[in-house]
Formats: sequence, C-alpha cells, structure tokens
Amino acid sequence: MTAAKSAYPVPIDDLIPQARQLVAELGELPSRNRLMSELRVGAKKANAVLGVLGEPAPEPDPVRLHLVAEVEPGDYGSGSAQGTHEGTPSPDPEPTGPEPVSSAAPERSSADAEGEPVAPEQVSKIVSPEPPIVGKPVPRWPVLLLALPAFVAIWSGWVGLGGLTGFGIVHPLPGIGTRFEINTAITLPIGVETYAAYALRVWLSGHVPHRARRFARASALGSLALGALGQIAYHLMTAAGMTAAPWWITTLVACLPVAVLGMGAALTHLLHTDPTEVNP
Repeated sequence: MTAAKSAYPVPIDDLIPQARQLVAELGELPSRNRLMSELRVGAKKANAVLGVLGEPAPEPDPVRLHLVAEVEPGDYGSGSAQGTHEGTPSPDPEPTGPEPVSSAAPERSSADAEGEPVAPEQVSKIVSPEPPIVGKPVPRWPVLLLALPAFVAIWSGWVGLGGLTGFGIVHPLPGIGTRFEINTAITLPIGVETYAAYALRVWLSGHVPHRARRFARASALGSLALGALGQIAYHLMTAAGMTAAPWWITTLVACLPVAVLGMGAALTHLLHTDPTEVNP
C-alpha cells in the first residue's frame, strides 16, 4: 500500500472534497492525524489540506446556498468525482464545509446568553435572604411573681406531708457537728419540684437530642402530676385530723428522693450522649 501511494500520489484537489465532507460530518476541523487516517495520505498532504480548509470560503449567492442545503451529505462524493473527470472544479460543495461550524456557534452563544442571567438570580436569593422579623422578647419577671405564692404553698405542703410520713429532724454530722440539725422534709419540695421545672425547661427548649426531649417530657409531666397528688394527700389528711399517713402513702413518699435522683441522672446522661440527633 505504501508503494501504491508513492507510485500514484493523489492530488490535493482530489482530497479537498473528501476533507470537506469529513468536516461536515464532524462539525469541526479534523486533526492532522484524523486526515491522515481518513484520506490515507502523509503528514505533508494532511497539513496542506488543513491549510486549504482553514481559509474562509467565498460566500455563495442565495440560490446556490438553498440548493446545497437540500443535497444529502452522501451526494458530495459523486459530485466531486464528476467534476474531476470533466476537468472542471465543482464549487457547490465548498460552502457546505464550515457551515455546520458557523451555524452551531451562534446557537451555543445564544443558549449561553439565555442561561447567564439565571445563575446570578439564584445566587442572590441564597446569599441575601430577607432577614426574619424579630419581635421584642417577653419579660420574665411575671414568672417570678407567679412562682412566689406557688413556692410558699408547695413548700408548706411537702414539708407537712413529710412530717406525716416520718420525715423530721436529723443530725447529718454525728460526732462532728452535734448541734447541726436539718429537717429531711425539705428534701421533698427541693427534689420533686426542682426536677419538674428542669425537665420542663429541657422539653420546651427544642435544642436537645430526641431521646432526651422525649424523656424530659414524660418525666416533667409525671413530676408535676406527682406533686399535685402530694398536695392533695396532705390537705385531705390535715382536714381529716390525721397525725400519720397510711402505709402506702408513706411508701410512695419515701421513694421520691431516690426516684428524683434516678430521673435527674438519666436526663443528664441523655443530654450528653446524643449531641447529633437534635430536633428543632
């Protein structure tokens, strides 16, 4: 095949129509290696063909452009062959070479021009959102005013119930501070009501792990209900003139400090073990 090429070299004029047909199929100028492979020529002729293809083609008249547009790409080979045999070049296929390239470029540029304003608009919406409307914070001092009478009533009720269930004066430091005395009945309002307020705060904050929030909700409602039952039991026994509570009430009241300690430890553990599972 090498001998045939050197013995019968193909003229460049015969290669131009085939190269233009390749440009029409690819939609762009092929590389030198692609021309060497498709046209079966050497590097020198491939460079010469590329030089001819790179030159701007003369603008055809509207009649010729219309006629060329209706011709199928496969017909270019036969037309070029006839023009070669007759000895006259065929100018019709020439403007069809770079036409797909020139027509494709405006389409891409128009599509890019239409798509350009979309990106800044989306970025502006994300970067500069409207600031939320923030109202004035609600004052907290009315809560203290409401809590003061409730504290007095709850404190007296729990201390009175503790006296009816066996809570009383003890010496927590025997042999060290014999004069130091404490009434263990105060552990009931401090433990139960303080935990109820703490668990209620954790539940309503909304910035804690899911399991901790669920446990805080259940334990807060349970502590508030238990505190209400304790107050009811104390006032009923006091109105009835009882000096000692029944055994089942004494049992429940005696278990309250232990229950409060367990719930407080469990809630603290849940708050510090699941920091990623936060439900706003």
